[in-house]
Amino acid sequence: MISHGKDIKIFTGNSNPALAAEICKCIGTQLGNAEVKRFADGEASVSLYETVRGSDVFLINSTCKPVNDSLMELLVMIDACKRASAGRITAVIPYYGYARQDRKAKSRDPISAKLVANMLTAAGADRVLTMDLHADQIQGFFDIPVDNLRGNPIFVDYYAKKFGENCENMVVVSPDVGSVARARIFAQKLHMGLAIVDKRRQKANHSEVMNVIGDVAGKDCILFDDMVDTAGSLCNAAKAIIEVGGARSVYACASHALLNGPAIERLNNSVITEFAFLNTNPVECGNGCDKIKYLSAAPMFAEAIERIYQEISIAKLFN
Repeated sequence: MISHGKDIKIFTGNSNPALAAEICKCIGTQLGNAEVKRFADGEASVSLYETVRGSDVFLINSTCKPVNDSLMELLVMIDACKRASAGRITAVIPYYGYARQDRKAKSRDPISAKLVANMLTAAGADRVLTMDLHADQIQGFFDIPVDNLRGNPIFVDYYAKKFGENCENMVVVSPDVGSVARARIFAQKLHMGLAIVDKRRQKANHSEVMNVIGDVAGKDCILFDDMVDTAGSLCNAAKAIIEVGGARSVYACASHALLNGPAIERLNNSVITEFAFLNTNPVECGNGCDKIKYLSAAPMFAEAIERIYQEISIAKLFN
């Protein structure tokens, strides 16, 4: 690694230490010596056991379940590093929680994604590195640099190798109208057609599939989304693709596997052949479903961290 006078230090909280360790292995360095624990009442406590004075510090912590604990761990780590005179602090948030609350959908709604952005900045973060924000405009909620990596190159590589030249009869399907832009880019990279599932959401975590826009009859489909929470939308979309659209088979992929509530049961009972997720959240979330395959986001995060440290462009990571 090219040095610019500062050393690099990488620390992690408790949300996804396996991913942090894998990132460090890719970079060829060790995780920093720190401890993130809880007081008896649940308060987060951080102890740094090595100097960070003047260092380029990267703090890795997804804001995954338990979301508030994970977020607070990150904020306290940032504060600890700032008060220890770190040269620069980058919050590496593989999964950025609260991102679905990015606007006022109805009167008196909070915009929690903006609140979290304010908290990270106030705590002392100098920049943020994340992946597949639920809404791209969240980058504008920050007054510090935000690098929003894309998971689709990882999936493109995976499916290109998996299906090879057998892609002519395959279609990428967006599970809703809001995800069309990211699905279109994904489809273009794989040289596949595009279809859309038109659905009407009745309430949070519940959706009613209405129609399939595009030709999927007799074809193998890849449902492409950014996250899977309770898996209701994904499984309903897959059912519509088979029963309404007449598709031959359905695969699914998403960057963030939250897999809460009845998600595992729904995935097991779904018509989907395979689910491909990134390990931005702990892979243990997928325990109990043999259809799940995890792909590693560590090499991409490792290269992004190296490039930020070396102060060179990370644009190639989006291709």
